[in-house]
Amino acid sequence: MNGRGPEPLRDDDPREIAGYTLRARIGEGGMGTVFLTRSHDGALPVALKLIRREHARSEDFRRRFAREVEAARRVRGAHLVQVVDHDAEAELPWLATRYVPGLPLGDALGHHGPLPLPCVLKLTAGAARALEAVHTAGLIHRDVKPGNLLLTAEGPWLLDFGIARAADGTSVLTTVGRMVGTPKYMSPEHALGRELTPASDVFTLGLVAAEAAAGRHPYGEGGGLVVATRIAGTDREPPDLSAHPPALRRILSAALAARPQDRPSAAEVAELCGPPDFTAWLPKRIASAVTETDRASAKFSVPPQNPRTAPWLPRLRRTR
Repeated sequence: MNGRGPEPLRDDDPREIAGYTLRARIGEGGMGTVFLTRSHDGALPVALKLIRREHARSEDFRRRFAREVEAARRVRGAHLVQVVDHDAEAELPWLATRYVPGLPLGDALGHHGPLPLPCVLKLTAGAARALEAVHTAGLIHRDVKPGNLLLTAEGPWLLDFGIARAADGTSVLTTVGRMVGTPKYMSPEHALGRELTPASDVFTLGLVAAEAAAGRHPYGEGGGLVVATRIAGTDREPPDLSAHPPALRRILSAALAARPQDRPSAAEVAELCGPPDFTAWLPKRIASAVTETDRASAKFSVPPQNPRTAPWLPRLRRTR
């Protein structure tokens, strides 16, 4: 996401993929480009991620991509963007999820500064509930970061299972290259290349919550690998949380424990944050930015063909 909502298609962008008419460009990342479209019955706005050609050339990538999508479709829960369709065998593989207009947390922090304590607690609670559903499905997200948390009027949404791993140790999908994940948002065990458990996601959620409250990373400034090195040594030099309010500091200290077994579960983090009431939960400046993003999305919206009978999810033409 660019923080301004969808933008017009570029001249070299496709106009249609597998029967989905592309309406706008949402964003672009290392895995591919994301476009705005609608479900085949017109009932649901959809974000369709088209995988980059360099990844599509790898048969190993395609197999892992298919397994990852099937794993992601098992996950159901609040604050999670659901996968609705995909094709791992297309010339360029693609993945379609429900589209939720909102403002990425990273953009909100960059343009509007840190969030007030009540907002941080609700953000953390919502993200923790989403992670609880991920972990219940036997998965580990492995890339909880500000860019993968979307702020909306209804609460936060957790995005992107692009490098998820099954909790039983079975590889689901890895990125190309040695480092899997985002170095600045890794747990100590992840940075050290050790076995991961759901506790790794709890640690990275703690990093995000600390940054959201203070406007800076709890392990300081520097490049990704520099910060990851500090995180890896957290048993010797833990982060300084003295500037955070006591109510949040207790949660952060628990989530950022050096040993995975000393961290609370995602469900416990959510309980520590309090009740999930998202009524007018965003500061006015961010709520206004979210509204602008919604308006930008509406410019590319296509009315449902039959709003009285359209289901919440599209009828899928294929099951994989």
